[in-house]
Amino acid sequence: MISRIRQKQISQMIASGKRLDGRGLTDYRPIKIETGIIEKAEGSARVLMGRTEVVVGVKVELGEPFPDRPNEGVLTVNSEFVPLASPEFEAGPPSEESIELARVIDRGIRESQAIELEKLCLIPGKKVYVIFIDIYVLNHDGNLIDASALASLAALINTKIPVYVVENGEIKKTSEYMPLPMRNYPIAITFANISDKLVIDPWLEEEEIMNARLTITFDKDGRICAIQKGGQGALTPQQIIEAAYIAREKAEELRMLVVKN
Repeated sequence: MISRIRQKQISQMIASGKRLDGRGLTDYRPIKIETGIIEKAEGSARVLMGRTEVVVGVKVELGEPFPDRPNEGVLTVNSEFVPLASPEFEAGPPSEESIELARVIDRGIRESQAIELEKLCLIPGKKVYVIFIDIYVLNHDGNLIDASALASLAALINTKIPVYVVENGEIKKTSEYMPLPMRNYPIAITFANISDKLVIDPWLEEEEIMNARLTITFDKDGRICAIQKGGQGALTPQQIIEAAYIAREKAEELRMLVVKN
């Protein structure tokens, strides 16, 4: 927890349109993206957003499809908060924050139809590719959602899946690999509501004093595919509309960072 003096200082600066770290209200911290960092994973990426650090690994296996989606591959997203990342993180079952993080990332990927799951079916109703996205938070200094969304997208783009052939009802693995079939590139943009101001990419101390949090995920065509509200406070309809306009532009900027990487 931060002191009341520090809280007041942060709030007053934001109310005047400034931030303690020198950023504008709609500026991100420096972002660094690395891919292919986990040798044994089919895809991987590391994202540094300021001092927040997230690593994502993608594993690919064969399994059974969901009964209501017999012709589609399966997507599973998990997140783990490494205890060393923050004094607040503890070993044991997933926390509410960890579960929420995985769900927000999953929803953005799923609702944007980022992965062409219909191309990941080998034998309808029996065998499909199963895509596991594992998110590891290594250092928590705020805005885990945006960092995790960027790392997940970068890892998916980096993913190569083994090629299988079906002969006489049997599945055989070849020596070839192919890129994961993708059609969309979702980007999450998160705001904190502090002193009735919308602040993009809140760092940890800003998150501790925010009234509410709003995450909007956009697909590559600028359409909203997911929204997540967090925190105890409320947001006005005007704030939500304002956030959507700002976030659409920011999403395109961040998408370029991932795609060109």
